[in-house]
Amino acid sequence: MANSKSPSKSLRLDKAIAQVTDLSRTDVKRAAREGRISVNNEVVTDTAKKVLESDTLYLDDEPLLEPGPRYFALNKPLGYVCATKDGEHPTVLDLLEEPNKHKLHIAGRLDIDTTGLVLITDDGQWSHRVTSPRHQCDKTYYALLAEPIEDNAVAKFAKGIWLNNEKTRTKPAKLEILFRNEVRVTISEGRYHQVKRMFAALGNRVLELHRERVGDIVLEEDLQEGEYRVLTDDEIRSISPDAA
Repeated sequence: MANSKSPSKSLRLDKAIAQVTDLSRTDVKRAAREGRISVNNEVVTDTAKKVLESDTLYLDDEPLLEPGPRYFALNKPLGYVCATKDGEHPTVLDLLEEPNKHKLHIAGRLDIDTTGLVLITDDGQWSHRVTSPRHQCDKTYYALLAEPIEDNAVAKFAKGIWLNNEKTRTKPAKLEILFRNEVRVTISEGRYHQVKRMFAALGNRVLELHRERVGDIVLEEDLQEGEYRVLTDDEIRSISPDAA
């Protein structure tokens, strides 16, 4: 919290600490009674005390700083939804062990039955560059199909596919045939269920879909399902040069 904004703004101590930790305001009050909270190196027991954004807050002698932008890559398992909250299914945010998870959001969502690379951040501008068609951030998927893929599908994907109830073709996409019914496809858009609908337009059906890459960010083989990691500075800059 120290030196983050103008010192003219103030707020209650319990609220200030709750914003930068996972503690509830009740937890903060308990910690204050135990003498574990200090402001500018002075112990404070009254959590109604007003503090400035230029003040330095401490919990157990550790400074509490307003977290900067956060960027994560997660390997999404089946059955999880890309949402901040869902009444029926677990969300990918449930897999994170991070403070203030409610401030994070998903940059480019996957369906509940699609696995693979999900990017999670609290940087709205960076997230927009991932999802905006104007920036053409390529996404690569592995797909297992119900039927063998025809050789001419490569040319059709390169030309663009007419999707049902759409007024324009998809943008050109790259299709690589791995085996008779296994392919890798790279798209630069994010239309609703796009990959599944592209194959449906060719009379085929996607049985499994797994996202392997977003831009230059690759899902490593050693990142197990449900695990996540912090993005490197180079990966962050690959999406938005000014972000890291």
